[in-house]
Order: sequence, then C-alpha cells, then structure tokens
Amino acid sequence: MKKKISLPFERDILHLIRQNSGLPLHRAELSKALNIHKGNYHAFAESLQSLVRQGLIVPLKGKQFALPKSPAGDQLSGELRTTKSGSGWVIVPGREQDIFISAANLNTAFDRDTVEVKLFAGRKGSRPEGFIQKVLGRFREYLTGTLRITGYYTYVVPDDPKIYRDIIIQKDLTGQAKDGQKVLVHFEEWEKNRHNPEGIITEILGTAGDPGLDVTTIAWSYNISTRFKPEVDEAARSFSTRFSEADLEGRLDLRHETCFTIDPDDAKDFDDAVSLERLANGNWFLGVHIADVSHYVKENSVLDKESFKRGTSVYLVDRVIPMLPEFLSNDLCSLRPEEDRLTFSCRMEIAPASLQVVRYEIRPSIIHSKRRYHYEEVQNILDGGQDDRFASVLKDMHQLSKAFTRQRLEAGGIDFDTPEVRFRLDEQGRPTEVIPKKRLDSHRLIEEFMLLANQTVARHVGQPKDDGKRSAPFIYRIHEKPDVEKTGKFIDLLKALNIPYPQVRKINSRFFQEVLASIKGTKEEIIVEEVALRSMMKAIYSETNVGHFGLGFEYYTHFTSPIRRYPDLIVHRLLRLYAGSGNYSHDSLFSRLQIIARQSSKMERLAVEAERDSIKLKQTEYMEQFVGQEFKGIVSGVTSYGFFVELAETLIEGMVELSSLSDDYYIYDEVSYMLIGRDTGKIIRLGDDVMVRVEQVVAEKRQINFALTELLTDHKPLLNKKPQPRSRSGRRK
Repeated sequence: MKKKISLPFERDILHLIRQNSGLPLHRAELSKALNIHKGNYHAFAESLQSLVRQGLIVPLKGKQFALPKSPAGDQLSGELRTTKSGSGWVIVPGREQDIFISAANLNTAFDRDTVEVKLFAGRKGSRPEGFIQKVLGRFREYLTGTLRITGYYTYVVPDDPKIYRDIIIQKDLTGQAKDGQKVLVHFEEWEKNRHNPEGIITEILGTAGDPGLDVTTIAWSYNISTRFKPEVDEAARSFSTRFSEADLEGRLDLRHETCFTIDPDDAKDFDDAVSLERLANGNWFLGVHIADVSHYVKENSVLDKESFKRGTSVYLVDRVIPMLPEFLSNDLCSLRPEEDRLTFSCRMEIAPASLQVVRYEIRPSIIHSKRRYHYEEVQNILDGGQDDRFASVLKDMHQLSKAFTRQRLEAGGIDFDTPEVRFRLDEQGRPTEVIPKKRLDSHRLIEEFMLLANQTVARHVGQPKDDGKRSAPFIYRIHEKPDVEKTGKFIDLLKALNIPYPQVRKINSRFFQEVLASIKGTKEEIIVEEVALRSMMKAIYSETNVGHFGLGFEYYTHFTSPIRRYPDLIVHRLLRLYAGSGNYSHDSLFSRLQIIARQSSKMERLAVEAERDSIKLKQTEYMEQFVGQEFKGIVSGVTSYGFFVELAETLIEGMVELSSLSDDYYIYDEVSYMLIGRDTGKIIRLGDDVMVRVEQVVAEKRQINFALTELLTDHKPLLNKKPQPRSRSGRRK
C-alpha cells in the first residue's frame, strides 16, 4: 500500500532530510529551517509523528530524525554522477566504494540527482552495481537547449550531453520561441522512464553563436542561475547608503587609519582592506578589515536563503556570477576607496622576531579606505618603478609578508604555484589571445595577511578554553591528510622521473614541500605539482576541526571573503553571537553548521567545475584556428588509451590517442607512468618534451586531438624489461 503524505509539513520535512543525504537532523533544526512559529508548531509536531508512524523517517537519540535504513542493507541513497557515455555511479556518504549504474538502470534520474539505489547481488570483491529505484531530489530546476518544432512534436534538445533525453514541450508552453532558438526550460516532473520528461520554456536566450551564450549555457548546466529573482534584488536595494547611529553603535571607528585595498585590476567587489603600523614597543600592528556583510544579510532573510543556496560567487572565463546581488557585492558592501564602509576587523600585534601574534582583537568596525590598488601597480611600487604616498607602508607590508612566507614554508606548509591563464576575448566572445597569469609578490602579500587573519579567528573560537568547557560550534576550513594509496602513487611518479625525495616513515606536508622546492624551475615542476595536488584530499568546510594539512595549520577558517563565500558570512555571524550575550543550543547550532558546511563544500566544487569547463571551452575555441600546425609541449598525463600533452606557451592540453601511433604497439605501465613499445622498447614518459600537430578540435565536446610528430626527450629503449602486457582498456591480459 502506497504511503500518503497528507499533513502540512510532511513533504517539507522529508525534503530537508533527503537534502541532508538522509543523515540525522535535530528537531529544532528542522523547525528553524521551515520557519515554524508557535501557532503552527502543533501541526509540525504532528507531521513528524505521522512520518515516524508511516516508517518514512525514524527517531534517534537527542530529538534527531533520519531516513530509515534498509533491513537488508542493500538499499542506499546518494548522489548520481553520469558520464557522457551514459553510464554512471552513485556516491553514498560514508561508503568507500561508489555504486556503478549502467545506462539501462538509470530509470528517470539525471546527473547529480539525489537517488535511491538498490544493489544487485554480486560476487565477493567485485565492484558493487545497482539500479535507481527512484529520484529523491532533482539537482536541476532549469536547463538550456535548442528548440525543435516538427509537425508532430515540439521538444528541446539539451545542451548538456549528460541530459540524455529530449524535453517535450506542449505547443502552448513554448513562450513564442521559434525553431532553432536557444531556450531556458523549467524542468517539470518525469515519473515514467518510458516517456520523455516534460518542461516549460521560460526564456528565449538567443541563437547559437550569440556572444556569451556558450558560457551562459555552461552556468545553467551546473544549475547556477545567471541572475537573481526580483524579490532578491529588491531586498538588496532596500538598504540605505547612509549609516544611522544604530549602525555605528559598538563599532571601532577606524576611519582615521591608513588602510587600502589590493585586488585584480578588473575586480569590482573589494572584500578586504589592510593596514600596518609600527608600535612604540617595536611590534607590528596589522589590521585586516573585512566587509561586514552580516550587517545586511540577516539569518533566514530572502538574501540569506539565496546566498546559502548559491554558496559562492562563480568566476567564469568572461564574467562573475556573484553570490549576492550587485548592489550589495559591488556597492554597499564593497570597500570602495574614499567611502565609509562597515567592516569586521581582525587587528593583530605581531612580535617581529618570532612572528607570533601576541595580542589581537576581532570586532565590528567602520573604515574609510584611502586607496584602491591593483596587484601589478603595487608590484611596480615595490620594484621602485613608481612613486606613491603609501610606498613606505607597502614596502613594510612586503617585508613582513615575506617573513611570514619563509616561516610557513620552514614549518612544512606547501606552496603550490600552479600556472593559470586568462583570455583576451573579442566582441563576439571568441578568444584572441591566451595570457599566462603571473604570481607576484603583491599577491603573496595579501595572501599571507589573509592566512594569518583566518588562523587567528579560528583559534579565537576553536582553541580549548581554560575553564574546560567544550569549544563553541564553528565552521572550519579543513584539509585532511592524503590517503596511503595516493601518496604511494605520487612516490611512484618521483621514482619514474628519477627525482630524489626525503626518506620518511610518515608522509607529512613537509615531505611534499621539500619535493616541490627541489624541482622549482625544472621542466618537471608543472607535472609533479599537478600530480601532488591530485594525490591530496580536497579542502572542504566542516563543523569538526581536523586542521589543514596543506597549509600546516592546526586551526583554520574562512573569515576574509563574505561577499563571495557563504561560510565566511556564517563565521562573522558566529563571532557576533559569541561576543554578545546571545543564547544558543550547542547541539542545534552544531547540526545547522553541519548542513551549511556540506552545502558550501558542494557549491564550491560545482563552481570550480563550471570555471574549468568555461576555460576548456575557450581553449578549444582558440585552438580551432591552428588545426594542422605544430607546437612544442610536455607529456602531462599517461593512460592506457593515450597520453596528454600540455602546450608550452598556452598551457592548453590535448590528447594523442594510442591508435594514432603507427610505429609500434604501445603498452601502458602505470607504475612508472610510461608507454613502452612492445617491439622497439621505445619509451613515452610523463614529463617528456614532444612536438605535436593539432589534428582535430571539437569545441562542443571540449576535445583537442594531437598527433605526435617528434619525441624530443631521448630514452634508452627498454628491450629487456617489459611490463606485463595490457589490453587497450588497461586490463592485464
């Protein structure tokens, strides 16, 4: 018998718990998220009990509720990820192995949907496989595609290849769009796999080839809305640009201090300003002043819900999609020069010899930025190429930041310097030039000061108190230690490249730092850094502190960018709460921070993927003009089906497929990251210099294919030591 959902809050309660991957949620957390008030609390409590009676949720200790576990243990829930080939896998929280899903067993699920999966019976030790029983939550609300109108059907062909079904549109729901136009579709329910999903066209985006439309499509494919709903914009514009006495009450008035901002030359949202002075006792007094977004974005407001949903600003190749509407992000909260702005200041007294923070204060404040610098301008001042009224302060900041960098690296902090590029685009949005970004001392200056402020704030809340009480709930930026298997593969790479490495019993951050320092400036630097990054865990947000492995910090958080990161906004709120007399439930707040940390980490990953996708798109568009031309590059990856080559000047990566190599049959040796010719013993190894010809470029698939024309690195043939043969798929024969 099908269970019915009838009481007013049942559906919303189920939705919240499912959004939390079925993990427990506190009753107070549920009521807060649903804005339950005294008048409707009885109905809320009835809904909870009804769901328990139906077996849809289960009560746990401490007034928490969760989804029930399957008695057989073979029914699980998690996030579905699919490939362009049609198959996929479900990532289940707390489970080591992902569950493989063939294309035939996707049911009505799309990429990134939260799903319920049932396992097939399998052999012991084999990869778990299952089928999607039902979709618990849709990742997408909207998608983009091309409208097609025929005599029989009207449908949209999705732009995202992972959306493997066309979307049926009723003829009266086309919104006047014409055949061939690019449209935005509101995705409706899809209940039966044998039918196609249906949708409603909400907006005509333009036609293929319109400037910027390709990047807009990428944003929507990651469920990132390129604009704000009217009510969100209205809420942002409701604030006055003038400060009242109430706005200034309890704030440090720092408008007299010499502080300024240093940002990219095209930045519009200025999160942070810095100040520095020498005290009479010889110590430094460093101020890090951060936009006080929490003054405007109040908990449970329209703006708060929208910024929680977005999690972060997204930096695509041709635009920024802000977390907050522009009136807040680029105007009222932005620390613009020669204007009063509300801030949260972390001011630290630093002993020059030890570089230890001997005293600090963290308080709401108001500042008046004296100058807006960009990084290249500051670098020119530091190099003596430009006079400036604050040159002496900038040079003091430079010396102090260099001392912090030295100390951090000596303590084992890892200094990744992965090269990046930017594009110069024409009026049509086509790339005309690829420009490698340079990391300047002016970048490091700001980075070091932000790192110190983030550490100081995290210690302030997280360090155990003298009274023995447990630390208050907080949100940390953590980076867990890499697992043994990945570090083992990294060491295999070092052996394959004949790079000496420290012999240690336990891998720590100093190990990585010493290896990277030893290859600085060599041709292997880019490759080794890339593999080192891949061998480590991803930094995430967490309500539980385990430290930051890469930075070598015991306590770390994100405090310095609340305009563009939701966790920073939460950190500001928590600082306010703990500085005042506000009451809170430890368990309830901890549960809330758990949800925020998970959502923020998820949206950060999406933003990074969208950014990379937009860069890859422009890289392929740029390379279309060079088909048939030769370039020098370096082997940046080796697989069982080919090898990747990164071009020297533009850092653009493409693939040489094994099937295109006609001089021998190459066998992949994964331990040494090399391909070995079966008959000739010829070697193609990670880090080799090569000449390649551009064979094919397919921008829609982000695909660049090269042909090897010359191997510039000469290795002695391996005729006596051959790896065990593998098939082209990489499996042992």
